[in-house]
Amino acid sequence: MFYITTAIDYANGDPHLGHALEKIGADAIARYHRMRGDHVHFLIGMDEHGQKVAQAAAAEGVTPQALVDRVAARFQAMWERLGISNDQFIRTTAPEHAIGVKALIERIFERNPDDFYEKTYAGWYCVGCEAFKTDSEIVNGQCGLHPTRTLEWVEEWNWFFRLSRYRDFLRTHFATHPTFLGPESRRNEILALLDQGLEDVSASRSRLGWGIPFPRATRDGDLQTTYVWFDALPNYLTATGYPDPSYSARWPAQLHVVGKDITRFHCVIWPAMLHSAGLPLPAAVWAHGFVTLAGGERFSKSAGVHVELAEAVERYGPDAFRYFMLREVPFDGDGAFSWERFGERYTADLANAFGNLASRSIAMVERYCAGVVPAGEPNEIDAADAADYARYREAMDGTRGYLLQDALRSVWLTVARGNEYVDRQAPWKLAKDPTQRTALERVLATLIRQLIRQAAHLAPVLPERAEELWRQLGAPGSVHAQRFGAPLAALDPTGWRVIRGDSLFPKEREPVAPSLP
Repeated sequence: MFYITTAIDYANGDPHLGHALEKIGADAIARYHRMRGDHVHFLIGMDEHGQKVAQAAAAEGVTPQALVDRVAARFQAMWERLGISNDQFIRTTAPEHAIGVKALIERIFERNPDDFYEKTYAGWYCVGCEAFKTDSEIVNGQCGLHPTRTLEWVEEWNWFFRLSRYRDFLRTHFATHPTFLGPESRRNEILALLDQGLEDVSASRSRLGWGIPFPRATRDGDLQTTYVWFDALPNYLTATGYPDPSYSARWPAQLHVVGKDITRFHCVIWPAMLHSAGLPLPAAVWAHGFVTLAGGERFSKSAGVHVELAEAVERYGPDAFRYFMLREVPFDGDGAFSWERFGERYTADLANAFGNLASRSIAMVERYCAGVVPAGEPNEIDAADAADYARYREAMDGTRGYLLQDALRSVWLTVARGNEYVDRQAPWKLAKDPTQRTALERVLATLIRQLIRQAAHLAPVLPERAEELWRQLGAPGSVHAQRFGAPLAALDPTGWRVIRGDSLFPKEREPVAPSLP
């Protein structure tokens, strides 16, 4: 079982480029593992409780449930458009989630009753983060992540979770599980945080009506609302059916994919909660960076800095968008979006390099071999490609981290090799000389074998276009049903009948004109 999750998206706006980067990246990893033969369960969803949602609903004059229902539908429609292959979509307003959250809290009370206690808390609260902010997180009197929002001074009596108790446990876990958090820069940040010591965190809020009731009243009889740590984070666990015993068939998760701004929640608070409850921890957390505008400005709708996701997806189509995001934005750091760079990647990488290699190779098989793929033995091209695909696998399966940009770079080395091979061998010249028939067939067979491998290895990122290439190659079944390793290597295209179709990435396609803010 390979159980992979993304952070659940907060239901107070529309999906944006940052949401899309995370979903596309996790989807590529999930698709890769399916094609590796793993049994995959891919979870995404919505975080639908909290003060921010309640305020947004009140501003619109609708109920919070009506608001989150509408927002969830928009998110689901976008992920469907982008070909996100999630197996489950969890919503924290679901009754099953509330049952699981209550069971987790009660389990901690039973196993470690001293981990919950009551006290008054006073501090600056950022509604944008749904979190109290420390002095180090406040810049010029504002939250560093939401500088347009006004911090609120909050003072109330709450249930607290004794996070400080788990500092040594977490340090030991990081030491004994060196791949628990990646990339290395994020791991170092959390280790530095642990060195500074941990403060206990609120487990309930007294003034929030929109949320899951905390299962225990305070000593003065106040029934409070479960705070974000114990509402949103447990979605990964409640999605398995917890507390039903069957949950153990999927838990623990193999990989949480999250943004770097919520690494602390997933690598400090969440592991401490699970350990307190006596439950196993996820195997790994991967924290990707931010998508910025060219020039370094971070996207923020409240500040008027944004690119409409739907517009970006439709500019060249969802597969081209998926490719651009994962090739241009490092999955271990920050990256920039620009319309100009998007156009350059589309033209150079997809239309001119990959699309052109596919179209002219298939056209030559059709023209010179009546559409039937000739026989040919593996050669130096196959061997060189094999080395690139070994690096591809290491970048997709976590061996070197989830460096999806490196995986794509490896595939494009094979694309460049294929185009150089065509130019060097000049099949159109070989076709004019009957004595070179064997050489011609050898070249065309080599190109088709290359395209088979490219279609399969690009399927996790370009699911629709890879399937179309697979169809044009006359290959059996679906590209997504192929399995990396020996099964893929054993495919012999001799005798396949190619089906010439439209260009995978038309050069002449007119992009939708962007409407920048």
